[in-house]
Amino acid sequence: MKIAFVASRTEEAQKALHRLAERYGNVPLQEAEVLVCLGGDGFMLETLHRILALNHALPVYGMNYGTVGFLMNPPADAGLTKRLAQAEPTRISPLFMQATTVGGEEKCGLGFNDVFLYRETRQSARIRIEVDGRVRMDELTCDGVLVATPAGSTAYNRSVHGPIIPLGSDLLSLTPISPFHPRHWRGALLPADAVVRFEVLDTDKRPTSAVAGPTEVRDVREVTVKIAEGKEVTLLFDPDHALSERIIAEQFAA
Repeated sequence: MKIAFVASRTEEAQKALHRLAERYGNVPLQEAEVLVCLGGDGFMLETLHRILALNHALPVYGMNYGTVGFLMNPPADAGLTKRLAQAEPTRISPLFMQATTVGGEEKCGLGFNDVFLYRETRQSARIRIEVDGRVRMDELTCDGVLVATPAGSTAYNRSVHGPIIPLGSDLLSLTPISPFHPRHWRGALLPADAVVRFEVLDTDKRPTSAVAGPTEVRDVREVTVKIAEGKEVTLLFDPDHALSERIIAEQFAA
């Protein structure tokens, strides 16, 4: 099996890179059958964006040399080729964000976990929410609001008390961040093919940014979010460490 390795800049990941490359070889990305990513979840997300940019259908197997490692497998030097042969694939698609700034500039971005809007100053944001062309909330006063994929529902979405969504459920989570009004609104579950449009109200007094993966757009006027068509990456997981199982288990974690 032709393996390409990439590693984060941490000392532990770099040491693992040298050990594994010496043991299994390290072919150029263009020649590889699988890409092994050494690092944490943040580095994995960076790697997935790189794969998308290359328009390369290469499956990615992560080993955790970071902190949480939700998207990663346990690290081990021995038996890698066997683990890769037995790994189970999980296909995920990113969210596509199209943002228009107050000045009329349009910018786009992709986020595998989520796309979120957030206030830029001490003033709360005021946001109108539209789903599939229909206004669902005239005004949400909040720190921000996010749309999360099932794979990203255990990340920022969970920290702001959004629901954890099982893989394969064809749903997105629409979750407010510190809502002030309506104070008790907890968000909504939407079909995966939904198109969500956010309109920022009172942009002069309450400037708001939009973030999708590595892309941040400041002073937005409106933002549209939907699943990115025709873009998909494949993650590989050990049979006893599948992402779908980890998402279910996360719902029972203390």
